[in-house]
Amino acid sequence: MAATIVRSPKLSVSLPTPESTTSNLPSLNQSFFTPLPKRRRCISIYACTADDQSNSAFGGEIKKGQAIELNKVNDENPYEFNAKDSPNPLPRPLTSADLSNMASEGSRLRVAYQGVRGAYSESAAEKAYPNCEAVPCEQFDTAFEAAERWLVDRAVLPIENSLGGSIHRNYDLLLRHRLHIVGEVKLAIRHCLLANNGVKIEDLKRVLSHPQALAQCENTLTKLGLVREAVDDTAGAAKYIAFSKLKDAGAVASLAASRIYGLNVLAQDIQDDSDNVTRFLMLAREPIIPRTDKPFKTSVVFSLDEGPGVLFKALAVFAMRNINLTKIESRPLQKQALKVLEDSVDGFPKYFPYLFYVDFEASMADQRAQNALGHLKEFATFLRVLGSYPSDSGIA
Repeated sequence: MAATIVRSPKLSVSLPTPESTTSNLPSLNQSFFTPLPKRRRCISIYACTADDQSNSAFGGEIKKGQAIELNKVNDENPYEFNAKDSPNPLPRPLTSADLSNMASEGSRLRVAYQGVRGAYSESAAEKAYPNCEAVPCEQFDTAFEAAERWLVDRAVLPIENSLGGSIHRNYDLLLRHRLHIVGEVKLAIRHCLLANNGVKIEDLKRVLSHPQALAQCENTLTKLGLVREAVDDTAGAAKYIAFSKLKDAGAVASLAASRIYGLNVLAQDIQDDSDNVTRFLMLAREPIIPRTDKPFKTSVVFSLDEGPGVLFKALAVFAMRNINLTKIESRPLQKQALKVLEDSVDGFPKYFPYLFYVDFEASMADQRAQNALGHLKEFATFLRVLGSYPSDSGIA
């Protein structure tokens, strides 16, 4: 059946610009760069370990033409984030006075997530940081910006789902913002069919939820003959039908959302596949120190020149050192996709440039990881470590 799009009501609050939130931000990746000619800078991958050996971790001086920071190549920076007032602000933004009060009162850790109260992302934030103050954000961009501008201490955002695949927007935002991955958390997604008090399943004509949630409950919703309507998030759907007092509509959302918005649970675990797990990333302004006494995972992003076997060669640097890859994702190299090449035909490029995101099971404190990335850096046109962090082996 055709789905229609509706939007749940949003708050209209301006995101503040506290004094010195941007101008006094520490240069988080300053230690990652050393000058090179022609506006190019080189990445020292092991700098995040803050170890004295980091200067020689890859065997001495880096030569011109090796891995370069992509957003430093051109004057027109394709990944430069224009820090304007956000069109999708935090529902309850902090002020500079709030920040000083937090320091003096020893307040709980503030953790940004996308959605409204009752969202699965809120549950992930609370699992990642127990007893934290979860701060809802309307969009992924807002959560990144809030953490980067010191309005919150951390951000917890989804990156992939076992059924729906990758959340591409967050891959792009990882490169655009200067935040570090400091951990991961996996959350089992258990969908419920919710409705207002007194409403029965046979009264429902339509159901609202996030597009992925609707897709994950396709079989159940088809059997019930319900028209599916996509909204921004699952908890937002529950909030909308509760506040609107709808009698002919239900929502696919979490059990927590039913309690928050006073809705009845008409059916539980309505997802088609019980193995429905979402992986979330924990983001911070500063990296953590890698260790080898517990399982660690490292996330990197790189780009390569065009040519036969180049990607094979890049992945081989991990295989030859017995490093297991747990994820590989490709994303278009924005603002360069229509770059005309010398051998292009009719003004169109022969190929489109891509970035490759890779997760592998090794800590940056592991010599194998250092050697692998040192090898990759010899022929990659761009390389950046997004974070080295403890693996999450449990699912809640």
